[in-house]
Amino acid sequence: MSEELSQQVERLIRPGIRALSAYHVPDPGNCIKLDAMENPYPWPPEMIGAWLERLRHVSLNRYPDPAAASLRQRLLAEMEVPAGMDLLLGNGSDELIQMLALAVAGPDRVVMAPEPTFVMYRMIAEVAGLRFAGVPLQADFSLDTPAMLNAIEAQQPALVFLAYPNNPTGNLFAAGDIHRIIQAAPGLVVLDEAYAAFASDSFMAALADYDNLLVMRTVSKMGLAGLRLGLLAGRAEWLGEIDKTRLPYNINVLTQVSAEFALDHRQVLDEQTGQIRADRAQLHDALAAMPSLTVYPSEANFILFRTAAGEADAIFAGLRERNILIKNLSHAGGMLSDCLRVTVGTPEENAAFIAAMQEILDL
Repeated sequence: MSEELSQQVERLIRPGIRALSAYHVPDPGNCIKLDAMENPYPWPPEMIGAWLERLRHVSLNRYPDPAAASLRQRLLAEMEVPAGMDLLLGNGSDELIQMLALAVAGPDRVVMAPEPTFVMYRMIAEVAGLRFAGVPLQADFSLDTPAMLNAIEAQQPALVFLAYPNNPTGNLFAAGDIHRIIQAAPGLVVLDEAYAAFASDSFMAALADYDNLLVMRTVSKMGLAGLRLGLLAGRAEWLGEIDKTRLPYNINVLTQVSAEFALDHRQVLDEQTGQIRADRAQLHDALAAMPSLTVYPSEANFILFRTAAGEADAIFAGLRERNILIKNLSHAGGMLSDCLRVTVGTPEENAAFIAAMQEILDL
C-alpha cells in the first residue's frame, strides 16, 4: 500500500474499525471438517429431488416477499413461540445481532455478555460504535452471577447477550441465574439459543413472563447452515423497532422456499439431530478416557476440551497433518488457553478423529 493510500485509509476509516481483525474462516481443503458446528448429514437423495423440483417454480426474476410472511408463520409454530409473540427474520443470527446493536446504538451505550462466548457479540458491538463489557465466567465456565449483577448495576447495559448453550464452552447456564439477570437488566436480554436442537432446556416459553426478553435461534445447526436463516422472537413492540434496521429483502427467495420445504420434512432434521446427540455422548466418553485431557460437558453439537499445558497447538497441527480440522481456541488466551473444540461429526468422522487423537497422544 502506498503512503498516500495508507493516509487516506487512516483518515476515512474510523480507528475502532482499523483496530479490529476480520472474522477468519480457515480453508478446510480436503480435511474432515469438524471446526464449524455444522450438521454433518446431507439430505437423503429422494428429499433432494423433491426440493429441486420445488425450486423449479421459484421466480428468480422477482424480489422475494420482504416480510417472508409465509415462512414467518411457519416458524412461529415450529419453534413453539408463545401466543402473542412475533418473529423477526435475519440473514443468519449474525445479522440479527447487528440489527439489535444498530437499534440501541448511542453514545456510551453498553453491550454486555459473559466471556468467553460467541465472538460476534463483541465484534458487532464495536463495529456499531457501542462499548462492549465482558464479564468473566467462573473456572468451570458457569456464570459468575454476582459479578454479572454488579456489572449490570454499574454499567446499565442496553443489551445483554446470553448464549444458551454457550459457545464455545457448550454448557447451559443455571436457569435460576438467567432469571435473576433478566429481572435485573435495565435493557434487553437476548437468549441466543442457536443450539436449541441439541439442548435440554429453552427460554422460549419465558417470553410471556418478561417484557425485556428476546430469544434468538438459527436453523443452521439443524442442517441448514447454507441457507443463512436466523430468527428473533419476542414482543412486537421491540421487534417493530428493530425491524427498522433491517435491509430490504434480507431473506432471499431461495432461502424462503428451501426453509419451508425443510420444515415440511422436519422428521428428517429431528432424526439427524437425535443422532448427533447420541454421537456426542460417545465422543465425550472417548475423549474423557484420554488421561491428559479435561473434557467439558456439552448440550450443543460440539465438545470443548483442554489439553495438557502447552500442547494445544501441537495437537491441532497433528490433526491437521492427518486431514482433520477442528477449532484451536488456545490463541484466545485466558480461560481458553490450551483449549480445543471439536464438532460432532458422523460416526466415521468421529472415529477418525479419536484414532488420530490416540495416535498423537501415543495412547
